[in-house]
Amino acid sequence: MTAAATDALYQNTKSVAPLGIIAMPGSEELSRKINDYLVRWANDNGFPDQSYLIECECPRFASGDGKGLIKSTVRGLDLYIVIDVGNYSCTYKMFDRVNSMSPDDHYQDLKRIIQAASGKAHRLNIIMPLLYGGRQHRRNYRESLDCAVALQELQAMGVENIITFDAHDPRVSNAVPLMGIDNVIPSYQVLKTLLRTFPDLDMSPDRFMVISPDEGALGRNMYYASILGVNLGMFYKRRDYSTVVDGKNPIVAHEYLGNPVEGKTVFVADDIIASGGSILDLAQNLKARKAERIIAYATYGLFTHGLDAFDEAYANGTLHAVFGTNLTYRMPELLERPWFHEVDVSKYAAHFIAALNHDVSITTVINPHDKIQALLAKQRSEKHA
Repeated sequence: MTAAATDALYQNTKSVAPLGIIAMPGSEELSRKINDYLVRWANDNGFPDQSYLIECECPRFASGDGKGLIKSTVRGLDLYIVIDVGNYSCTYKMFDRVNSMSPDDHYQDLKRIIQAASGKAHRLNIIMPLLYGGRQHRRNYRESLDCAVALQELQAMGVENIITFDAHDPRVSNAVPLMGIDNVIPSYQVLKTLLRTFPDLDMSPDRFMVISPDEGALGRNMYYASILGVNLGMFYKRRDYSTVVDGKNPIVAHEYLGNPVEGKTVFVADDIIASGGSILDLAQNLKARKAERIIAYATYGLFTHGLDAFDEAYANGTLHAVFGTNLTYRMPELLERPWFHEVDVSKYAAHFIAALNHDVSITTVINPHDKIQALLAKQRSEKHA
């Protein structure tokens, strides 16, 4: 959505109800940035709003029991609750011991805040970038279906819209076919940050290539390859299905399918970097095939096993850069690393909220094709200037 489109939105359409934003514990930074954009756009169009943020709290008793508290009225508001279920930096005390909040704890607090709203909001919307239970999206044998059950539970509690970003498997929305659920892919923001970081990057087909790290990520990488007009390759993970380690079958080897990568910059996109073992193995494989440099992107950079292995990969030239969004918690040490580059998605999320609040089509927000083409054309003209 362009600046002109945003102006037209505020001037030509009415909001469905006054806007309100609740930042759940751990999502304050992202919520403040979203709020700042929305306030600026409203002020530019003659609406002297100062802030849409509504303070909330989820205190705990010493026994570990909790409750949700909203500190001002939400009656009649088009209410957006922003939550980061992956923020493990949030803590609480239980029996005088400090515990880090798990995704389960964050999700329970979300339900408490929904209860505290008491059905008084005009409409209830959830901004949940990292989808709760999203990695447990399908059933094999006797397993739970955490994400599907959570979505159905939120629907039963009166939630009308859920906005998530780069869901592990967007088909989980089939669990709630009558509820609005939008899976947003920040492709334009990723490419814009990539070109700002490396303005001389050659994206011609003979110098640049996109590779999917596995079959599950093929769709998102196919999009990048198609819109950039470059070749696509992929790895598939050969697993040992006779054993289970940490809840999953261990990877025996990464097998590559595709054109030669020798002398090329390789871009690899995925939804999550968890431990990072897979992306590091993939980078070593590509380096052995004489790729010039490997640039990785993950919407959610969790780095559950720390940063040392990535530091080593960067130092020895195996991995050139890693891009990740600000949609979930990033440990402070990560932000200081020279190989990590942050993709700010707060403006994109603000556009989404503005469009929903004014009850207009979000097609132009979801489909960034024209903006990406303009971005690439600008980069080409600057290189030839």
